[in-house]
Amino acid sequence: MTSPTTIYTNATVFTGEAAIAPRESFAVRDDRVLASGDLAAVRLAAQAGGAPVTEVDLGGAVVTPGIIEGHSHMLMLGESLSKVQLRDAASIEVVQERLAAARAAAPDAPLLLGTSWLFDIFPEGERPTAAVIDAVVPDVPVILDANDLHSVWVNTKALEAMGITRDTPDPVGGEIVRDAQGDATGFLLETAAMQHAWGYLDSVRSEADEDRYLAAAFDAYLETGVTGATEMSFGEADLAAYRRILDRDGRLPFPVNAHWLLTATGDTATDVAQIERIVRERDAVAAQYGDAWLRITGVKFILDGVIDACTATMREPYANGALPGAIWEREFALPMAVAADAAGLQLALHAIGDEASTIALDMVQECIRVNGPRANRRARVEHLESVADDTIARMAALGVTASMQPVHCDPAVLDNWQAVLGDERARTGFPWHKFRAAGVPLALGTDAPTAPHVAPDNLFIALTAESALDRSREAYQPERVFTPSQALEALTLGAAYATRREDELGRISAGYRANVAVWAANPLAGAPAELLGTGAALTLVDGQVAHRREA
Repeated sequence: MTSPTTIYTNATVFTGEAAIAPRESFAVRDDRVLASGDLAAVRLAAQAGGAPVTEVDLGGAVVTPGIIEGHSHMLMLGESLSKVQLRDAASIEVVQERLAAARAAAPDAPLLLGTSWLFDIFPEGERPTAAVIDAVVPDVPVILDANDLHSVWVNTKALEAMGITRDTPDPVGGEIVRDAQGDATGFLLETAAMQHAWGYLDSVRSEADEDRYLAAAFDAYLETGVTGATEMSFGEADLAAYRRILDRDGRLPFPVNAHWLLTATGDTATDVAQIERIVRERDAVAAQYGDAWLRITGVKFILDGVIDACTATMREPYANGALPGAIWEREFALPMAVAADAAGLQLALHAIGDEASTIALDMVQECIRVNGPRANRRARVEHLESVADDTIARMAALGVTASMQPVHCDPAVLDNWQAVLGDERARTGFPWHKFRAAGVPLALGTDAPTAPHVAPDNLFIALTAESALDRSREAYQPERVFTPSQALEALTLGAAYATRREDELGRISAGYRANVAVWAANPLAGAPAELLGTGAALTLVDGQVAHRREA
């Protein structure tokens, strides 16, 4: 007998493509969309075969394919939800107050973690120091992630716990900031933050902690209408945590595409050996679990740092004269990219500065030269905050996806970003409109937890160029904004295309997996500000209710 069917009626159904007018209903049978269209046609499709049919009235809500988070760090997001939140801390004193309060509230905790402090709180020319934290929490390690997750501020106890001394060398692509005497000051940049701070946290957290963090991230995303994610810092700990869920449940709460984070070692043979390991893990996961839920699809290169810390790789110097090189120099980046590409691994290339995105496209072009054209290569460049027009034209010619995050240009977090650039580049960042005009494929995400993970707030910024954090701020270059249908396509079908899953995800269309978000506010026709602070009224994953918002 044919399986029962549910028809969802009285809705505005955005199917995933901006060029297609919304439908009024859709039907789900088992884990798939059976049909979408006008109600009479959907009822005919549902009644074929004599299956029992249930109708659900959605009260006029807007329905879209579930959001596919274009760039995320799931374990970090789940962990960050329990950290001391510092994104809205407007001064060093506020940071100190929050740390002192958190320590008083948990006096037996073995360490204290915080997240999302902004460079703006430091007077010009000053940088974070351990002494500032020691003044309020001197007795346990304190580790505070910057808002961009590319640097870490720690206290003296944390430096001791991480084993950092005068003799500890800077890793390739990173810096342990030191004073005139050579002692670490408590500020770790780029790969120094990843290897020392993140490595230390990996060593002290338990499997139970990791499972709790991952569950919290899935729940947080489902509440905001997200039904898929693109992991961008995947590694050993992440894989073990995902395996535990798959072994227990046989599935994940929603599909995840993972990019394994590569480490620049400065030695080509050592670099390339990483690819061999990733391929073994990719093939083992596919053989054991299939790829419906977890797919190790590619590798992540962090080519440069971030503009706020003046570590992003630019063509011209920053206002302070700095002109840092890339974390992955071409000498090592090109052969590594070719090896990954030859193994069928998708390239995800973190490039925030305009010179870094030039290197990224050189890598893609070298892959094409050595390995030949391939229709599903789907190379992608992440962030593209300051990018030259010639790079955008090259991306269009090479078919490279622009993976961008509207929440990264919330005007409330741009003061320092603009100040350190100090020239015309401060006014021409995040050029969404130029990518659209050039025909570059776009995928939108949040890069959580470097920014809030909430999809409606991310969409609000895409539609307005205004601030979701401080409504008094003026819009940043509002000529860049998306129309609602353009933004929704980039959040759904665009992100599915970028992950090579557009044949099963990103559309409300017959045969597609029934991953659906019913919005609590109207993203198509309502005032954009009405999106702020909302989530999903209903989230479906493979046709089953994964989240239902309480009235």
